[in-house]
Amino acid sequence: MINIGPIFQGKRFRAGLVAWFIYFNMPTDTKRVRGPEVSQSPSLFSCDPAAVLPSKGPRADGRRRDQVDVRPVFVRCGLVSQAKGSAYLEAGNTKLMCCVYGPRETDRKDETNMKCGRLTTDMRFAPFSCLERGSWIQGSQDKDFSLMLHESLQPAICLHKYPRSQIEVNVMVLENSGSVLAHAVTCASLALADAGIEMYDLVLGCSMRQDGTSYVVDPSYMEENCWNSVSCENQGGLTVAFLPSLNQISGLQSDGEMTEETLTAGVRTCIEGCYKLYPVIQHALTKAVRKAAPSQSES
Repeated sequence: MINIGPIFQGKRFRAGLVAWFIYFNMPTDTKRVRGPEVSQSPSLFSCDPAAVLPSKGPRADGRRRDQVDVRPVFVRCGLVSQAKGSAYLEAGNTKLMCCVYGPRETDRKDETNMKCGRLTTDMRFAPFSCLERGSWIQGSQDKDFSLMLHESLQPAICLHKYPRSQIEVNVMVLENSGSVLAHAVTCASLALADAGIEMYDLVLGCSMRQDGTSYVVDPSYMEENCWNSVSCENQGGLTVAFLPSLNQISGLQSDGEMTEETLTAGVRTCIEGCYKLYPVIQHALTKAVRKAAPSQSES
């Protein structure tokens, strides 16, 4: 007969028993919300976009094809009190927030310019902004959009008025439902104006998508990523940054393959779309200025 008494009296058994007792009697973390043990990704319940969208008739949101039909825009200024200037923009389901800081002293002395200021732009997508959850780390797409945003805004800012200083523009995409770069340009321009930065003119953005002989203005996320025609001719996207008062183009970005005539017509279409947005932006900026101005009783 085997005697198991010494085994239960051994040091290893007693140490394991103490560890087991401590583990099951530890205080629980009440601040952490523990999810169910068996769960499924929310992306399984989302509706997958159609591989091919209809090329005729009205679009999915009711807008018309081959016409300058932009989505209704909602704009507000001065929502972030910690920033020098801020703006919030909604176009359909596309939602963006922009904050402007400065002008202030440059971080690095070797980058200081004695004659003019320096503009820095940073555009990021929130992890929950797209169908597939992303990361807070800036990816290649974020860097490309930040560079395009910088090239579109820099010609409109009077940087010679701010020597030895820098102006920071930060754009956060809260929800991406298409035409995010064009609306980021508009939102950043409005935030710069709200911050009191001297500018030659506001910068408005508009985009379009060409698919064969048909085109759509201010495309949605599905329209940007789905193709209708089988041929590869005249298929691409175009984004234009426009200064409406000066009637000048400050930035242009295109992808795909389009003929010279199609590209020229697309630029004109985007300019017409910018002119449609101009009264809305003017009204939002005027409303913000009147709200910030002191009342007559205070003066």
